[in-house]
Amino acid sequence: MTFSRTSRSFLAIAAASLLALSGCGGGDGGESGADLTEVNFGYIADYNGASLLAVADDQKLWAKNGLEVEAKVFTNGPLQITAMNAGDLDYGYIGPGAVWLPASGKAKIVALNSLGNADRVIAQAGITDLSRLKGKKIGVPEGTSGDMILTLALQKAGLAATDVERVPMDAATIVTAFGAGQIDAAGIWYPLLNNIKQRKPDLVELAKNADFADQMAFPTAFVAGNEPAADTEKTGKVLQVLREAMDFRAQNADTTIALTAKLLNKSADDVKADAANSEMLDSATLDGYLADGTVTKWLTGMGDYFVGAGKLANNPAPSTYYAGGGLQ
Repeated sequence: MTFSRTSRSFLAIAAASLLALSGCGGGDGGESGADLTEVNFGYIADYNGASLLAVADDQKLWAKNGLEVEAKVFTNGPLQITAMNAGDLDYGYIGPGAVWLPASGKAKIVALNSLGNADRVIAQAGITDLSRLKGKKIGVPEGTSGDMILTLALQKAGLAATDVERVPMDAATIVTAFGAGQIDAAGIWYPLLNNIKQRKPDLVELAKNADFADQMAFPTAFVAGNEPAADTEKTGKVLQVLREAMDFRAQNADTTIALTAKLLNKSADDVKADAANSEMLDSATLDGYLADGTVTKWLTGMGDYFVGAGKLANNPAPSTYYAGGGLQ
């Protein structure tokens, strides 16, 4: 694979990785089982979070690049970063709402994955406008993209945090609580929203990512714990796998949907609908966005939001927490 328009630091990582691979045996160019580097990799059970892992497994990209991976499913990004800091996870996937965690020094971003549009603020039937959320009980998974979309929506409506009753709960609990009528509204995302709609087909979608496109982008990302990120050989191998999987996904959309559906034990139609909520990146597009400063602009804009939302005390330079190389 050719890494175009990347920085010297990234090329050094890739070169170290390829050098290590070139000296090893293996049937299809990968390493022998005894030489594989073990990696614990977290994911979320949706298309954004699982599609590259499904491709990498099917195409045997892990072994090809000298890795043996144990994949672990999580319900959100913050839980994965907590696991990283406990030493239980090496790499993982986060949505845009959790980018404040690497920005605060708790992890490093190694690659962007997609531009998300799966987040929604939903309300029970009869609540037809954001302004009507005043005084309502709203479920939110703190520190996630559900938190982010809710905060943006309340700001748009001119409502302060004290104008509503925010109820922190995990995403799975929101599905149950909203379906039972125990909360009036929620910040949540697809495909979990499909589960809620089965019980509450008359729910109202009050806000979505696209409503704030003029303010900020919503990139999803792959992250590493600070210690694994410092291991340039291992991180180079992981990054190589992700890039190859990204390009396979871009060139084989239907196959990737089928592979992801199999991994998640869902129907291909459901996964296809989930995939439609995001714009998937391939390696060349990501390299271009890195080289022309787009990624820096995205992350800086998100940092400004997180400062305003009280997640960050200040907005650090993206170069301090983006470890994938190529950042301008």
